[in-house]
Amino acid sequence: MIDLKQYGYIEREKPTQGTEPGRVITHQRDTYTLVTQHGEVIAKLTGNYLHRVKSCNAEYPCVGDFVLLQYNNAGDSRITGLLPRVSKFSRADFMGHSPGYAKAVKEQVVAANFDYVFILSSLNQDFRTSRILRYLLQIRQSGGTPVIVLTKADLTCDYTQTLVELNNVEPDVPVCVVSSHTGYGLDDLNGFLAPGKTVVFLGMSGVGKSSLLNALMRTHVMAVNAIREDDDKGRHTTTHRELFMLPSGAMVIDTPGMRELGLYDVSEAISTSYADIEALFDKCRFKNCGHNTEPDCAVREAIINGDLSQERWARYQAQTRENKFVDDRASYMRDKRDGEKSIALYSKSLKSKKRK
Repeated sequence: MIDLKQYGYIEREKPTQGTEPGRVITHQRDTYTLVTQHGEVIAKLTGNYLHRVKSCNAEYPCVGDFVLLQYNNAGDSRITGLLPRVSKFSRADFMGHSPGYAKAVKEQVVAANFDYVFILSSLNQDFRTSRILRYLLQIRQSGGTPVIVLTKADLTCDYTQTLVELNNVEPDVPVCVVSSHTGYGLDDLNGFLAPGKTVVFLGMSGVGKSSLLNALMRTHVMAVNAIREDDDKGRHTTTHRELFMLPSGAMVIDTPGMRELGLYDVSEAISTSYADIEALFDKCRFKNCGHNTEPDCAVREAIINGDLSQERWARYQAQTRENKFVDDRASYMRDKRDGEKSIALYSKSLKSKKRK
């Protein structure tokens, strides 16, 4: 028998009769692999659960989720419900669909129930502080604790300036420099990899997520692809999300490299991260100040006086614009879906009247 506490399980909701808890370790199409007290089992959602999802009253489980299941030792088990999440990492999904089911999905949950989020960025020419800041904004909304992990330290002679730059913009976020090839700096990660803790790996393709996972697992569990020499970008190695148990007893959720990170519902995180900027708005002469050419603008005065950097103000503007775009797009898709439903119902009623 497996003790699910080793997998981070804490009973926050008593299982209903005939069900037991399990944790999702992989998800491909409509099939889930769960770890349970019986070991690993294959499971699918019950018809009732699927109905709740299609009715927008429930969410699909994702890797890291704890679920309730009806265990079947002779075939596929059945997932009956999703247990409360303590953290989740979401991004905006503009694909207009969720695999095989609901249309116009606004939120894509990447991982759930984690303690730390490792933001991986390689120390090569593709390093971007702005990209890391966008990740941090989303992570602060997730409930997890961010850790910046700079990989491929063996490929650079000096990364001092990079550390100084990160410390200037995010002094409270720990930064670890590692090399999966030589083992340099891996011990610095031990404080975050305690038994029962879960870590999410996030980063663009080619930053070394698979190499780091192999190094921490002390065995080869993920294929590693070479990056393109012309731009230091890589091809996707991970094709699906998966939870791995490390020898230390910690767990890692590896995610496919993401070419873009669409900010999702981060208004609160923006206000927290840029509280100093938004505090200036109340000091402007006009309540609807556009912070451009208006007289007595506190924002422009702060920039002129050196109290606010032009770069920080530009980041705030860019992130608020992106968040507004996500909200407007989601609202548009909801209105479109509701309109299509109304038309369908009206057509159905007309056909019914004609038959009468």
